[in-house]
Amino acid sequence: MPTSQASRTDLQVEADQLSVLLAIVDFPMLGSAFRSLIEREPDLRVAGEVETRDELVAQVRSTRPDVLVTECAPFGGLGCPTFETLEQIHDECPETRIIALDCRCAAEQFSVALKAGANGYLTREATDTDVLVAIRSVAAGHTYVSPAIVTRMIDTYVRRTPDATFEDPYDTLTAREREILLLAAMGHTNRDIARSLKLSDQTVHSHRASVMEKLGLHDRVELLRYCVRRGILNPSTL
Repeated sequence: MPTSQASRTDLQVEADQLSVLLAIVDFPMLGSAFRSLIEREPDLRVAGEVETRDELVAQVRSTRPDVLVTECAPFGGLGCPTFETLEQIHDECPETRIIALDCRCAAEQFSVALKAGANGYLTREATDTDVLVAIRSVAAGHTYVSPAIVTRMIDTYVRRTPDATFEDPYDTLTAREREILLLAAMGHTNRDIARSLKLSDQTVHSHRASVMEKLGLHDRVELLRYCVRRGILNPSTL
């Protein structure tokens, strides 16, 4: 294969891969493990490695990686970026997805990291599979939190409150919202519903948005399925 053709092929391979910038300064062995893991995956490549905290923002600007994996401390450490640094990267390079690593500097820093702009959070007990799933998940636009963190959240907010009651989302709907739910499921537009109930289009729009949010629905198909499952609407009447 001619050299120029080989070069074009290499560039195409790189373009098809997710680029990952590693900023694991305080734990070089962990950084080496991440590099080795990523380099084994055909759809991933290491865009570079940050050697000091001071270089982090500049290197993100210059490499524009798809994903940044970085240690994260609440107040900074020997090499860990602060939450303010995460905010800066998030604001300046919003296309770069950020995975923060637990540095054992704070008990519940994951929620603060996510608020600062991180798209994912990994504990240092994360398995190879966890790391790869996290990289691909955040690159696809999702939020990823280590299973260990999810377990901790369940333990904190559910198991420690045994007397908590589970409220049916449908019970939170007002009488007007239930009317609009039924009419929307039957295929009526907001304008049709507004005329039928003698309301403004904007009022119907607000009620309908509230219904969708309370029930966790995203479109009319989901709304229709919900009404059929709940017995609110009989498919034979459609």
